[in-house]
Amino acid sequence: MTDDEREDDEHAAWPVPLGGVTESVVTTLGPNGKWNVAALGLFAGEGEPVTATTWGNTRTRRNFHRQGEGYVQFTTDPLTFVEAALSITEREEPVLESADAWVRVTVETVDAGEEDGTRWEVWALHPLEFAVETERVGTIDRGTNAVIEATVAASRLEVPSYDEDELRDRLAYYESVVSRAGGPREKDALERVREYSPW
Repeated sequence: MTDDEREDDEHAAWPVPLGGVTESVVTTLGPNGKWNVAALGLFAGEGEPVTATTWGNTRTRRNFHRQGEGYVQFTTDPLTFVEAALSITEREEPVLESADAWVRVTVETVDAGEEDGTRWEVWALHPLEFAVETERVGTIDRGTNAVIEATVAASRLEVPSYDEDELRDRLAYYESVVSRAGGPREKDALERVREYSPW
């Protein structure tokens, strides 16, 4: 096993530094034997386990309960993220081709409740092994960031506790950013946001 890939329950780590909220993609094994792909926000606090929250009776939540684990993946590909966040996507293998790094984690429920009629559940994620597939110099891409924010806004359009007019104003702004600052991949991803949401 290389330096970039470890398997040690007591000493496993995350392959990237985490702070605040980090957007990732998670794959979980479903009862049909396929890996469901979904977006997952990671919450990192100093000295605390990394956590993630599922909202509603999602495939990720059900598969976490069923399997107790999944593969958290880090990607800079906006199209991968949009499809994970807004569509039902399944794969034969757990690790996505667009993943720059992945972590196999076990999960445990640490909190649960209900908000505005929607059940939520907080999971602690414990890394078991990881691999870094691609190393690159980090850059700040306004187009990609705008796509991610558009995905978040679009996913809330039919949630009663959010103001729809405000969300649509945000989406219009993110669209203008992608139009000015995004490349072909970001523009394709934004079109998928429209396709997969009521925007």
